Amino acid sequence: MPAKLVIIPTYNEKENIENIIRAVFNQPLSFHILIIEDGSPDGTAAIVKKLQQEFPDRLFMVERQGKLGLGTAYITGFKWGLANGYEYIFEMDADFSHNPNDLARLYDACANMGADVAIGSRYITGVNVVNWPIGRVLMSYFASKYVRFVLGMKIADTTAGFKCYRREVLETIELDKIRFKGYAFQVEMKFTAYKCGFKLTEVPIIFINRELGTSKMSGGIFGEAFFGVIQLKLNSWFRKFPVKQKTR
Repeated sequence: MPAKLVIIPTYNEKENIENIIRAVFNQPLSFHILIIEDGSPDGTAAIVKKLQQEFPDRLFMVERQGKLGLGTAYITGFKWGLANGYEYIFEMDADFSHNPNDLARLYDACANMGADVAIGSRYITGVNVVNWPIGRVLMSYFASKYVRFVLGMKIADTTAGFKCYRREVLETIELDKIRFKGYAFQVEMKFTAYKCGFKLTEVPIIFINRELGTSKMSGGIFGEAFFGVIQLKLNSWFRKFPVKQKTR
């Protein structure tokens, strides 16, 4: 069976990290995990290192010095996954807002149903968000509507961060040209894959707000996303995107 890698960026996730790792490893399908650890002062890395003794062939970690941004964490993880031969590479949060039980459904969409990118979507079947303040739900929902309008992608949840990529996508889209570091990164990755001709499919999920630890969301992140979308659209008029090569 093709190798599957789940990338989980962490910063101060000591309350969640062991439980999320065990939950992924308890899935019926076999996944490997790569933690991208941004110098958490709360001891997250020490917990991962202890678990690596228990799962030496399945649990890996890249330690970085300080918070360098969500986008650069995933780019680091993507490059590591490609270098180590993984066929399916996932993005996932550490805080259980993404249910590990949905990993198999994202994998199935790519492995068996023709998708190149499978998106765990909060909005494809309405609004499936639990424990978020209504203001944040509305902001997220209408942000996705705005992105869809500006960029022309027929995707309901354009800012989603729970995804599965076939390796061909990450090999094609020129990772070093991905510019954004915050949540606009999620939009940029989808838009670039879309412009390269890959098939993006949404898989409905229920998003549950974290119960433990602290959210990393801020107003600046939304500001980057709002103006970044306009920038992406303008840049796309002048950029030649690489074209999907492999056919299935």
